Amino acid sequence: MKLLLLLLCFLLMPILAQAELQVNVVKVVRGPVVDGDSSDRIWQRAKPVLINDQTADETILLSALYTDERIYFLVQYPDKAENPLHEPWTWDMDKNRYVEGAHREDTFVFKWNMMAHDVNLSNFSDDDYRADIWYWKANRSNLSGYADDKMQILSSRSAGLKGKTAHESDEGKRLHSFSGRVHWLTRLADKGKAPYRKVPRPAQFSTQVINRFLPAQPTGSRGDVKAMGRWQSGFWFIEFSRKLRTGHKDDIQFSPDKSPLFGVSIFSLYGNNFDVNSPNLYGMGRISEPLRLHFIQPVY
Repeated sequence: MKLLLLLLCFLLMPILAQAELQVNVVKVVRGPVVDGDSSDRIWQRAKPVLINDQTADETILLSALYTDERIYFLVQYPDKAENPLHEPWTWDMDKNRYVEGAHREDTFVFKWNMMAHDVNLSNFSDDDYRADIWYWKANRSNLSGYADDKMQILSSRSAGLKGKTAHESDEGKRLHSFSGRVHWLTRLADKGKAPYRKVPRPAQFSTQVINRFLPAQPTGSRGDVKAMGRWQSGFWFIEFSRKLRTGHKDDIQFSPDKSPLFGVSIFSLYGNNFDVNSPNLYGMGRISEPLRLHFIQPVY
């Protein structure tokens, strides 16, 4: 019944084109368990918002709660197939060895404005900015129960990688803004260890496909964001949680008296061009309409 009601919500509720959507965060005494199970009754207190994802051409249902210590988000969106593997080791009979497979994991991204003023958070913006990135990955981070905490910097000045083209380095990708100006997109991981570890290429055949990533305990600022997703009957249900204030310089700091600007995307925000011949849209995400977080103070 829950899935049927959710499907009706996506199909029947209109999506209104707005310059900015307000996402209300409701105060609760205790937060939900972050396990990807949306049936926790505490989510009934939230005020969900419908958001359009232009790359996926799907509607995202976003809910938010907070306590004295933490903030929580529940993300729900349709996805016909679960993609739980990322670049797995795949046996190539002709080469008689394992090669990087074509699988690409499902993802979801929060992108938070870290500037003192509002900016356009698109990777093709004419604004220079720094943004906090919460990057949930169905294979690399979900297995450990975290999102990968990162940062994006968009600047009219290069990251110092002279001679590099747009596809030669993730540390400074050359992009053109909406007006045609050259900008550089730098993607950085927060300080600490990742929530996954790589599996070396196996020397001998054991099975056709081998998971290339295994869960690991993240450390430092990179392990700030807890997240867990479950795919069920054509929908992803993903829960996120983070401390309101981490004290880390590479994180956005939340306060009930502030209303930060942010956006979301189903696909990763790498600034890649659309490729109609690509087997998937990995890396071709585009930021949603601007979202404004609004903390609702309890009335006593």
